[in-house]
Amino acid sequence: MTSWLNEIFDAPKPVIAMLHLSALPGDPGYDSTAGLSAVVSRARRELAALQEGGVDGVMFSNEFSLPYLTKTEPITAITMARVIGELLDDVTIPYGVNVLWDARASIDLAVATGARWVREIFTGVYASDFGMWDTNVGEIARHRHRIGADNVRLLYNIVPESAQYVAERDLASITRTTVFATAPDALCVSGPTAGAPTDIEALRIVKANAGHTPVFVNTGVRAETVEQVLGVADGAVVGTYFKSEGIFENEADSSRVEELMSAVRSLRSGFLASA
Repeated sequence: MTSWLNEIFDAPKPVIAMLHLSALPGDPGYDSTAGLSAVVSRARRELAALQEGGVDGVMFSNEFSLPYLTKTEPITAITMARVIGELLDDVTIPYGVNVLWDARASIDLAVATGARWVREIFTGVYASDFGMWDTNVGEIARHRHRIGADNVRLLYNIVPESAQYVAERDLASITRTTVFATAPDALCVSGPTAGAPTDIEALRIVKANAGHTPVFVNTGVRAETVEQVLGVADGAVVGTYFKSEGIFENEADSSRVEELMSAVRSLRSGFLASA
């Protein structure tokens, strides 16, 4: 059912850690005095903490490019490519990328850096904190093919953060039509913001209607909830919990990574024993 996950990750129910890059050139929060060397240094420290803690994969994102654009400026992906390129010699686990919130730029960045997957909003029309948010999955699919990125896996965020579907459609039907019409490689179910718990019932609805498409819990995973959410989902994306004191703005803390991954390993032992 999840063969492509097995091809990339060494363990069932993979945990992908977010590596949130500091604000970048062009972003309101960018520290031009410290410059890109500070962005790279922090990212290198966080990468070490995440890998030492035992995560299965890492996803680089411009999480501090707030407020987000739905069509990013070229400098964002260009800078991310530079930062990731400087870190690649230190990366020992599978990695993906996410240029928030720009599907085309995310795929371009994956090709430029050798990333195995991207996570983005590929389908739907939303009323969001960033204005009206439209997508064109057919255009993105053709762009992906045209630039030779058919091997880059697409993780669709089926429940976007900070946004609501404009059409009055239930989550079950959205899931079924998304899977049928657009062939996602995986679906991600989120809470309202980074670090916010994902509604377990929404996760169950998506999983029940996704067929053979893997489903990831995308926000709010904690050491004490990982058994519950991975009892439903095929994998997890974790960011905020791995930060020092669980605070979004802080750097990753290897002890918190180890705590959550220890719970995941216990879950896997039971999962493998019953398989």
